[in-house]
Amino acid sequence: MAAVADWYLDEFDVSLSAAAPATREAYHRDVAQFVGWCDRGGASAPSAIDRTVLRRYLASLHNRNLSKRSIARKASSLRAYTRYLHRLGVLAADPGRSLRAPAGNARLPRVPAPEATASMLDAVAAPDGSSDTPIALRDRAALELLYGAGLRVSECVGLTLDGVDLDRHTVTVVGKGAKTRRVPIGQPALDALGAWLTTGRPQFQTESSPDLVFLTRRGGPLNRRDVRRALERTALPDGTHLHPHALRHAYATHLLEGGADLRTVQELLGHADLTTTQVYTHVTQDRLRTVYEASHPRA
Repeated sequence: MAAVADWYLDEFDVSLSAAAPATREAYHRDVAQFVGWCDRGGASAPSAIDRTVLRRYLASLHNRNLSKRSIARKASSLRAYTRYLHRLGVLAADPGRSLRAPAGNARLPRVPAPEATASMLDAVAAPDGSSDTPIALRDRAALELLYGAGLRVSECVGLTLDGVDLDRHTVTVVGKGAKTRRVPIGQPALDALGAWLTTGRPQFQTESSPDLVFLTRRGGPLNRRDVRRALERTALPDGTHLHPHALRHAYATHLLEGGADLRTVQELLGHADLTTTQVYTHVTQDRLRTVYEASHPRA
């Protein structure tokens, strides 16, 4: 069998430098698992990978009762890996190009009603319950941006000061694939962001602070866990809590329910493929059916 170093894992990881950190980590982990399977008899070397090997591996995942969603993601990782090996010249052809796996059922986080979302955002407070401290101002601004601009959490914590234009009511973020997009923000997000930048952030900023909008109390960069903890302290009116990414889903769903067209929502979310955005139409259709069945006398 080929040594692990001969499978070009480190080089493959470097080739993913433009991908989001979470995507890069998932792809690296998936391909490492595939290489481990090959080492146990799946293939003798990277050059021995063909479509049969790939399909055998996916079948082994199915036999382990992995979900369709997990298998689909691992197939995506393998396609990226074989594409890299082909580009490197290790493979004469790319066997992963036509590789298909059963698509997993799209699972979206709970999408609260607009009124419930607004009530939750208005109630954002610091751990001590205060609403006007730097932490409260920061957390409110971050959550308002997640919902008011539909940002990914990584885009929110990576937002730079240069990316904020309060006069034009926009923020410019770097999304997946290092793609830059400018999105509008509404008045609540604008007010929350302005309060944090003028009153809260200066109290956390140090000489070594990065040029980022959101900082910790020690002046370092805010991370995803910090945003998640802010939401864990902030409940919806019914007492339940949301995951940060659910605010992005709420943003898209509420836009569609308000009459926005799918192409516009695609651009605002930064989706490369319209089919990724179309999943939100199922949410709105389900909600419309619920309203219809509850309201129409002959439903």
